[in-house]
Amino acid sequence: MAKMRLALVASVTIMLLGLSVLFTPTTYAKTLYVGGTMALTGAYAEDTAAVLAGYQDYVRYVNETKKLAPWRRVKFPADITLEVLWRDDELKPPKALSIYEELKAKGILVFRGSGSPQVQALKDRLYEDGVGAPSMASGPYLLKPPQSVFTYYPIYSDDAAAFIDWFLEGWKEKRKPRFAYLTADSAFGRSVEVPELTEYVKKVGCEFVGSQYVPMVPKSPPTTQLMWLKKQGVDLAFGCMINPGSQPTVKEMVRLGMGPHLDYKITFGCATPSHLPVFADAMGELGDGFVVAGGFPPLYDTATRGVKFCNDLQDKYRPGKRITHIMYEAGIIEAMIQTEALRLALKKVPADKLTPRDVLEHGFYKIKKLVTGDLTSTPLTYGKGDIEGVDEVRVDQVQDGKVVKLGTWPCRHLYKR
Repeated sequence: MAKMRLALVASVTIMLLGLSVLFTPTTYAKTLYVGGTMALTGAYAEDTAAVLAGYQDYVRYVNETKKLAPWRRVKFPADITLEVLWRDDELKPPKALSIYEELKAKGILVFRGSGSPQVQALKDRLYEDGVGAPSMASGPYLLKPPQSVFTYYPIYSDDAAAFIDWFLEGWKEKRKPRFAYLTADSAFGRSVEVPELTEYVKKVGCEFVGSQYVPMVPKSPPTTQLMWLKKQGVDLAFGCMINPGSQPTVKEMVRLGMGPHLDYKITFGCATPSHLPVFADAMGELGDGFVVAGGFPPLYDTATRGVKFCNDLQDKYRPGKRITHIMYEAGIIEAMIQTEALRLALKKVPADKLTPRDVLEHGFYKIKKLVTGDLTSTPLTYGKGDIEGVDEVRVDQVQDGKVVKLGTWPCRHLYKR
């Protein structure tokens, strides 16, 4: 009898345990989106494909480990899953706007911008909707006024100022050096040519000569523009170009005997995104003397912990099909920014209540000294009215066919808001 009672008790206990398991509420992970508009068609296709790969790999890393970087102690919430949501804007501002509306309807709380025309089309809409967005473009137009599009490398006019500061440190002649703009004939190229920068050129002791424009992707060598620089006695020139513009420009300069080490002494520099690792890989020693300001450390610089992290991610997720373009690092940086904004906002507002404005105000605006493993020239800090993440400019030069870091110079914050 006692055995029967024990068996009955055991049976009831098992039944109750089963019922408790059966009726225990299941907790489902909440999915939050990162990403935005990508320019996978057109002049920025190679750059953007690398950016997208960076997003995808970083999201996999966070989802699998809940870590935000090997050097960070805080973790992403365990019950939140990230997903990359994106569309190709084809470098077309109207398409970027329609993509924004589509992804907003799908519930994306953060966004990103690609080229200068798309970002200029998006920035007012993003601000009105309270949406924070890192930008692949970094023009002065983002500061008039500063809204909710955030930079992670210096704006182009600050790149130019750092280039000039570096050049003047090595200037030995008694006369004033002669400066000119040599830039792409596009919204991106002309965005560096602002009165504040021209004033700075004069203030620091240079003589301003004028401007020359090269097609974004030249169909023929820019001989006429370069001969104008030569005729005007220009010592240093700066502009905004992508590699399909800067590479043929420098090739023609070499053919004409123009360069810091050639018969006609001139130093030419560009802002990022004329990415120097890409340039040096393609040009080798033919590109010696070319300078880029505002860039990222090359992917072979594994002594930099952010670069090591990028390579470790590719070892894990892309064995045999590595991304070699430097903008993979930019994708990691942007994904870090968006993820950190979401993490900070989730500390204030539950995931199911979160709005884009919550992420902007409790997330993006609260990012302080976000360490990127030195992928960016300084840790990133943002705030309301403060959309520039870094306060120093990295400057690199091609020497013996390799990228050589010249140092960092302060952001002069030339562009008046």
